[in-house]
Amino acid sequence: MSFSDPLVINLGCRLNLAEGESIRALLGQSDTVVVNSCAVTNEAVKQTRQAIRRARRDRPGAQLVVTGCAAQIDPASFAAMPEVDRVLGNAEKLKSEAWAAQEPVLVQNIMAVRETAPHLAASFSAHARAFVEVQNGCDHRCTFCAIPLGRGNSRSVPAGAVIDRIAALAENHAEIVLTGVDLTSYGPDLPGAPSLGQLVERILTHVPRLQRLRLSSLDGIEIDDRLFALLTQEPRILPHVHLSLQAGDDLVLKRMKRRHSRAQSVALVARLKAARPEIAIGADLIAGFPTEDDAMAANSLALIDDCDVVHAHIFPYSPRSGTPAARMPQVAPAIVKARAAALRQAAARRRATWLQSLVGSRQQVLVERPGDRGHAGNFAETALAPSQVGDIVTVTIQAVRDGKLIA
Repeated sequence: MSFSDPLVINLGCRLNLAEGESIRALLGQSDTVVVNSCAVTNEAVKQTRQAIRRARRDRPGAQLVVTGCAAQIDPASFAAMPEVDRVLGNAEKLKSEAWAAQEPVLVQNIMAVRETAPHLAASFSAHARAFVEVQNGCDHRCTFCAIPLGRGNSRSVPAGAVIDRIAALAENHAEIVLTGVDLTSYGPDLPGAPSLGQLVERILTHVPRLQRLRLSSLDGIEIDDRLFALLTQEPRILPHVHLSLQAGDDLVLKRMKRRHSRAQSVALVARLKAARPEIAIGADLIAGFPTEDDAMAANSLALIDDCDVVHAHIFPYSPRSGTPAARMPQVAPAIVKARAAALRQAAARRRATWLQSLVGSRQQVLVERPGDRGHAGNFAETALAPSQVGDIVTVTIQAVRDGKLIA
């Protein structure tokens, strides 16, 4: 990479990764560094600041622009950093006119934004899989979450635009990942109020060339019969379901303002596994939510086994300014840290057992850079003989080493 090429540093979610590709296309050739920030936790904001300082050291002469959720929520604090030249909001970062403007801070009220994904990234040439944004924002107000402040209300991309984008990407990408802030809320704002299941059906029908379709995080309470049938019966949809569980205790879930119970999560996973046993379950879990006692924490810990979670994302709770949970009685930081460690240990044990169970199985692996590793359909990372990046190869799993399958 020359310094005439932009550098886009994406932190956080897959949606940021998808939007980062659009930013790269908008910039063309320019000595610009973009830090596409995350605000899901205080640690994520800290990492954003670290990335800004590191980028300035590495590219001292570049224009440094900060965007993404952290910049949207608190633009003034990033504009005050001496390393930063400009701050753009989440809506502005996807508009060519914003990049051509000169204002040092260009951040509009995200709650007033009604459109989404006018960009739909032109290329994912640097990635074996491509990410397509079909939804943005969130209408729910979980008490711990600051993301609606960064992303605004829920809005969906019309199916025609999604299908056209996927059809173009499928020419060079065997796997497409559908992304969104609250993916399962897709559709009510569009004419006819289509569901996510209906969108997936249309994608599979109208893009027969597409080999693999993966869905990013789902809210289990919004998985209707149509989507459930697709997840369990359609071979082109990969056997990997990542659920936004957050906790395994009913009182904690209620205080989080989640819309599901523990029993509903366990029952959903049981149904998924009964219908398609090879499905691998992923989950987001928060450790040390305010008011959580030892018994509540134990319920969340047990959920890893009860829901067979093999791809766990564990987040120590951190109070986000402006959220109701920040005003609740807080758990001591040392206890939060210990509970997060316990969740990670339980998740690692469950994952190790699962990986070992795959030895001897045949897996279809999408080859990723540098050409000798990739991910199976169940999202297990797999090391294999050097192969063409972007190909899907069928391999036999010989062993497990360092948390990876060895083909």
